[in-house]
Amino acid sequence: MNANETLPAASRQLMTELQSVGLRLADPGTGVASRRGGAGPSDHKAVTVDGVTIMVPVHTNTAWHSPFVAAPADASGTSSLLRGTIPIANISFPKAPRFYGMQTLDGVPYSHIATLHSADVLATTVLQTCIRYESRRKTCKFCAIGQSLAAGRTIARKTPEQLAEVARAAVLLDGVKHMVLTTGTPPTSDRGAQILCESAFAIRAAVDLPIQAQCEPPDDDRWFARMKASGIDTLGMHLEVVTPSLRERIMPGKSSVPLSRYMESFKAAVAVFGRGQVSTYILAGLGDTAEAILTMSRELIELGVYPFVVPFVPISGTPLEDHPAPTPEFMKSVLQPLGAMLAQAEMRSSDIKAGCGKCGACSSLSSYEV
Repeated sequence: MNANETLPAASRQLMTELQSVGLRLADPGTGVASRRGGAGPSDHKAVTVDGVTIMVPVHTNTAWHSPFVAAPADASGTSSLLRGTIPIANISFPKAPRFYGMQTLDGVPYSHIATLHSADVLATTVLQTCIRYESRRKTCKFCAIGQSLAAGRTIARKTPEQLAEVARAAVLLDGVKHMVLTTGTPPTSDRGAQILCESAFAIRAAVDLPIQAQCEPPDDDRWFARMKASGIDTLGMHLEVVTPSLRERIMPGKSSVPLSRYMESFKAAVAVFGRGQVSTYILAGLGDTAEAILTMSRELIELGVYPFVVPFVPISGTPLEDHPAPTPEFMKSVLQPLGAMLAQAEMRSSDIKAGCGKCGACSSLSSYEV
């Protein structure tokens, strides 16, 4: 079920609240294991509400004080969601995928190569190191890309052959529908585009699986055509923060690539991948005003870029671990008008071929596209 089709208003509000304030688990072992550290939705757990699977914070300081509690699941995997002590809804948790029980011939667990996000999305960080993260002065202050590597839950570099093997198994065993390839930024001018091309080519040779790639804007726009030719269907280049002064403070290394370069790259990428098939993450709650986010989103939509606005989740072990998560009211003040903009522009998440915007599990944005 797509959240922008038939989701009741009460469920939409509940999802927005859960993603802002998090969830306490009476039984942390239910369903797919929650994720700590790494890239993407970290310190989260997949939760299904009214047939829509979302990623909900469970390991953050905010979540530990959340008014929402998930009771132990029954034999069918259904759990009662309580606000305080009052049951308000039934929720469920996607089961751990079967491919997690497998390993490569050289003994690397498949779960160290790629992980299940939401209910049917395979995701991996191809290069688990980053020139930004390796410098205290340059690191993005919300990023935890090195944590899962340090904890031994992943490997530093996933080869094209490993990714192809795991992707094929995830499709055959667990019905995965699309895949996200992200990467830490290497010390090269392509900013990871070449690694992503090599990975996508191998995956598409092994299995018919739509792919989104994510990286910083490469120095040469010709990389976009190469990425498309390698089998990449959609592209994500993530702004995260839209106010220049805030970008410099929170992302001192990444902000060296100016907003003007991002806008040039978005325009060039849309010309290759098509309108609505290029997207960007914006993390609401880091200090950008609702007006600033909506102004940038309007510019992006005019370019044909899908602005995927998600609530900031403060990840344990990062410099911003004690930064407050955005309130549900703030998220609604952004998502409701943004959803209307997207609907008016006929640029909906359901039309995206692959990736975070299509999945929509880290934000309730798609439920506002009415």
